[in-house]
Amino acid sequence: MLLGLVLLVAGAEFLVRGAAQLAARLGVAPLTIGLTVVAFGTSAPELAISVGSSLEGQAEIALGNVVGSNIFNVLFILGACALILPLVVSTALIRRDVPIMIGASLLVLLLAADGELSRSEGLLLVAGLVGYIYMQFRQGRDSSDAEIPEIVSGALPRQLLAVLLGLILLVAGARVFVDGAVSLAQMLGVSELVIGLTIVAAGTSLPEVATSIMASIRGQRDIAVGNVIGSNIFNLLCVLGAALLVAPAPLQVNQQVLLFDLPVMLMVAVVCLPIFFTGYQVSRAEGALFLTAYLAYTSYLVLLALGHPPLPMLQSAALFVVPMAVLTLGAVLLHRSRSRL
Repeated sequence: MLLGLVLLVAGAEFLVRGAAQLAARLGVAPLTIGLTVVAFGTSAPELAISVGSSLEGQAEIALGNVVGSNIFNVLFILGACALILPLVVSTALIRRDVPIMIGASLLVLLLAADGELSRSEGLLLVAGLVGYIYMQFRQGRDSSDAEIPEIVSGALPRQLLAVLLGLILLVAGARVFVDGAVSLAQMLGVSELVIGLTIVAAGTSLPEVATSIMASIRGQRDIAVGNVIGSNIFNLLCVLGAALLVAPAPLQVNQQVLLFDLPVMLMVAVVCLPIFFTGYQVSRAEGALFLTAYLAYTSYLVLLALGHPPLPMLQSAALFVVPMAVLTLGAVLLHRSRSRL
């Protein structure tokens, strides 16, 4: 695990530096590179593990990995980055990419409502990804709020090599960490679903953690935020879509995922809008709130795995708190929208 962390830090440094210089050379906004090249590259572990799990019939790990990673990306990664340095959020991200993330989350929840996800539904998700990538690069060159440097240092082959080397180191580091963590969890008798939602989800998101934190430290905040939002969209449309396409049978959706984890994933996506609208940034206080929410969610999963006695009370509280939170966020969003008119 220590070796994995070293590889992750080194990979993040190469990837962020190469991606920022590549964006400048191509005349594309750093946000666009963060939403596509960096986000999709750092999501490679999720793709590999979900597709591999689906082929081996471990559907719960495949789905739990995607859902858990998306929750982890927003609550933990954005929370940690905001504590380091408040994150300024691009208006393009709020108007275009966050609504796409919310729409994709809602789509997956609706597709899973019948208790299974089929190959045809996977094809629909992958088709959505193709459209998203085309839209990004078409609009990336016309971005009016992009800050693109006029002078680019380094040769193009060196920049491409830095990006490629960074991705290789990130994937290798995440793999080393996940292998050890999953083996340990299995020895302790933890279920596949909980492993997918927590250890595998957090482990495969380590490239996003390292990349976004490194981008925040280096002042590339568009890459830090774009990496998280782009990774979530990629997880839903490509990782889950590809897992469904290669699965030998329709993926059966666990009732816990359908009634709790998928709604939490959707709520976490929705909560980005009003928070991002507040001064177009994620403050340190909001970052701390995100981290606290992730700690509460993880604690719930641990209690669920252990069959803890207070669990029924927590479930009843969740049924009340989640709808109230959604209504409150909707009211805040409506108030913010009216105040800007």
